Amino acid sequence: MENPTSRWRHRLPRTRGRWAAVVAALAVLVGAGTWTATADDSAPSMHRQDQMLKMNGVSVDTSYFTSGGTGRRPAVLIGHGFGGSKNDVRAQAEKLAADGYAVMTWSARGFGRTTGEITLNAPDAEVKDVSGLIDWLAGRPEVELDAKGDPRVGVTGASYGGAVSLLAAGYDRRVDAVAPVISYWNLADTLFPDGVFKKLWAGIFVSSGGGCQRFQKELCEMYERVAVSGKPDAAARALLTERSPEAVADRIDVPTLILQGQSDSLFPLGQADAMAEAVKANGAPVSVDWISGGHDGGDDEGDRVEGRVGDWFDRYLKKDKDADTGPGFRVTRTGGVDSTDGAALKRGASSETYPGLTSGGRKIPLTGARQQPGTGAGQDATTGGGGQEAPATGGGGSGRKAPDGLSLTQTFRNPAGAAPPSVSALPGIGGGLSQLSSLGVGLSLDFPGQYASFESAPLERSVHVTGSPTVTVDVKADHGDAVLFGKVYDVSPDGKQQVLPSQLVAPYRVTPAEQGKPVELTLPAVDHEVDAGHRLRLVLSATDLAYASPAEPATYTVTLDGALTVPTAPGVKTAAATLPWWTWGLPAAAVVIAAALLLTARRRTATPAPDPALSGVPLQITGLSKKYAKSTDRYAVRDLGFRVEKGQVLGLLGPNGAGKTTTLRMLMGLITPDAGEIRVFGHAIRPGAPVLSRVGSFVEGAGFLPHLSGRSNLELYWQATGRPAEDAHIDEALEIAGLGDALARAVRTYSQGMRQRLAIAQAMLGMPDLLILDEPTNGLDPPQIREMRDVMIRYAAGGRTVIVSSHLLSEVEQSCTHLVVMDRGQLVQAGPVAEITGSGDMLLVTTGTEVTEALVDKAAALPGIGSAVRTEDGHGLLVRLDGATAAQLVAELVRLDVPVTGVGPHRRLEDAFLTLISQGSA
Repeated sequence: MENPTSRWRHRLPRTRGRWAAVVAALAVLVGAGTWTATADDSAPSMHRQDQMLKMNGVSVDTSYFTSGGTGRRPAVLIGHGFGGSKNDVRAQAEKLAADGYAVMTWSARGFGRTTGEITLNAPDAEVKDVSGLIDWLAGRPEVELDAKGDPRVGVTGASYGGAVSLLAAGYDRRVDAVAPVISYWNLADTLFPDGVFKKLWAGIFVSSGGGCQRFQKELCEMYERVAVSGKPDAAARALLTERSPEAVADRIDVPTLILQGQSDSLFPLGQADAMAEAVKANGAPVSVDWISGGHDGGDDEGDRVEGRVGDWFDRYLKKDKDADTGPGFRVTRTGGVDSTDGAALKRGASSETYPGLTSGGRKIPLTGARQQPGTGAGQDATTGGGGQEAPATGGGGSGRKAPDGLSLTQTFRNPAGAAPPSVSALPGIGGGLSQLSSLGVGLSLDFPGQYASFESAPLERSVHVTGSPTVTVDVKADHGDAVLFGKVYDVSPDGKQQVLPSQLVAPYRVTPAEQGKPVELTLPAVDHEVDAGHRLRLVLSATDLAYASPAEPATYTVTLDGALTVPTAPGVKTAAATLPWWTWGLPAAAVVIAAALLLTARRRTATPAPDPALSGVPLQITGLSKKYAKSTDRYAVRDLGFRVEKGQVLGLLGPNGAGKTTTLRMLMGLITPDAGEIRVFGHAIRPGAPVLSRVGSFVEGAGFLPHLSGRSNLELYWQATGRPAEDAHIDEALEIAGLGDALARAVRTYSQGMRQRLAIAQAMLGMPDLLILDEPTNGLDPPQIREMRDVMIRYAAGGRTVIVSSHLLSEVEQSCTHLVVMDRGQLVQAGPVAEITGSGDMLLVTTGTEVTEALVDKAAALPGIGSAVRTEDGHGLLVRLDGATAAQLVAELVRLDVPVTGVGPHRRLEDAFLTLISQGSA
């Protein structure tokens, strides 16, 4: 049967000899490869095959997932983000495998256990590796084929993995559909936008790769050259462009689902726009989805995104015509706060076709704004310095005049050393702020004398900006290039508050040849509602913290040449809200209310009575189970049970997808279990249970008002609970948190570690008997992590109990007294830390040579051996004895010609954790 997508497959002739070396190399496996499987009574068995594939001169670490029968099914490749590994996408792989796909994950070159240098998705390296994986899939008996050697395959991944999905579609005609997530189209444009060096993100990029020495030599040399000069050259642009999907734009003609982040100063929405236009021009189906989060943080909408990717592949890989691939364009919009948990409310808006970034342009006249005093260092830029007006700085009174007499020409300075810089984009931490843009909260900092400002009159009606605003200006510099940073603020009616949507800024380099002429500037693409009565403020700054500006001082003159054009995308409609109650009629409303009251009464009577025998036990969980949404046979948590006593600091450990967060949410009454029971001090947990007043929690950070002091934020939070002020114990919580004199300072001046400790203090208010902390050390440096460890220990020392979920095993080992290890929703082991890390049946065997996978398998198969895994450095084995003695183990290893250099009890939590998880997945 003809492949329905074949009409999009006219880009490259099939070259049978092109990857011949790859096919031959795939016959050589480094290690024997291992199969693992799990099964239960209600779900199909899940098989995972881990193996090292030798190809293209490197060893690629792969995992292959299947479930169910032996029938043929389409395949999916999932790439990981930069700095990660195949383990980051294991949960998604298992979901797709359970939905009937053969799924392969792999660690890219230079990451995880895969060898080789990082080449940033070079066609003859990482991209060629993907084609080698497709060759391997073509030989699997369970994978559906479109032709001999041509498996039905889709590719997805986030960021770095998203880019390689596009590149694979451009270089290998066997790819049938792709779904890149928060990815890039042209890496040169993202790191050198308009010829301006994005220095902070570039530095983070290199650091997350393990340092410049881990990269291909020419990439490292390029980065160091640009980082020193502060200005990208043509060779640098060419090097990154040739490794970008744009280099093969005319060849990417398969169905493409593009999911891009609004909270993303690394790969902004313009990158997705370029993707969509190119693929659409090739005649392939395209859908664009602007998600809430991004590289700067925020809500990544993981479940919805993965669901949409699955639907996309159902349609274009399984050929399921009933699969709903969604609208041509969708955007997540934020507005209001959920009164139950304080989370930002989100609703989708959509249109049948992608509108691009300039649809429905509305012209908004601007005048020369008077700069606000007091927005320099140490001032709250979101308040606009109290709203007082002052003449435009820098002698901006000359030149063209607006009708109100304010100047349309303004002069300002680029300071020596480009310092102090304005603050706009905050790489990696702006996402939480951007989600609050629609709530009137933001962060920005512009220094007087270093920017030009133009402002609209108050809007007569609200306007929803969806896309990239544009404005035409005339720029001059007293010498050299003018480097400017453009942004559009949403300013409150009283002028005291300004919000920078999604914390985004656009850089511009205006060369001497372009100066003195009208230049159209494209502002950052956003989706943001500006209310009636608010004003729009265009700011062109000489500096920005995230970018490199000329170090030499210069004077810039900017003249406004026309109105600000904002795109409104009129075809995009927000999803309808629930119908008002009166549309149902008063009689129907009365029936609904009565039914709700009856249901509530029934639930109350069904709540189990308190158990006096557990009144002194902080937590006991019995038979706890929770299935995934819309699933009858897949569990997030299954038959979980453990007990926590007073004074314990319990570490909750497990890999991604183990069910830790689901367990904590059930514990806090946020979601209801499908089966089992949670009792806190003998009381069964239900949403709103009174005993939850004895539980404090810190989950996914806390939001603070930046202009208030730390103490004021805590007092305001406690007032919102409606409980008596004397019950807060603020001073006691603060003493444990150890913030000292910082309590009197505005929170905006806090370091990340201080904010984290303030959040812990907020969770401690009322001195709850049970404190739950989910990843409390995220984003902290080593000294701050040590301080957080001391906070937890001090809190539990008073006879209270702490439960902490963390991925930092060394910290858990030092701060926790007890552990609960989970994997795939089930309990693997629970007990004191010393018992788990130092039990006599675990031995660490060191060897004089590197341990092969084949040797690991042989050791695990020895009589009396429960399990064996290779240590991280590859020169040892972590062995769990199951009847054999240490002497017998050594004798058997010597018989196998293993050069044993040492044997001793294993004491590292990390090794114990890996052993336990390997057992759980076997």
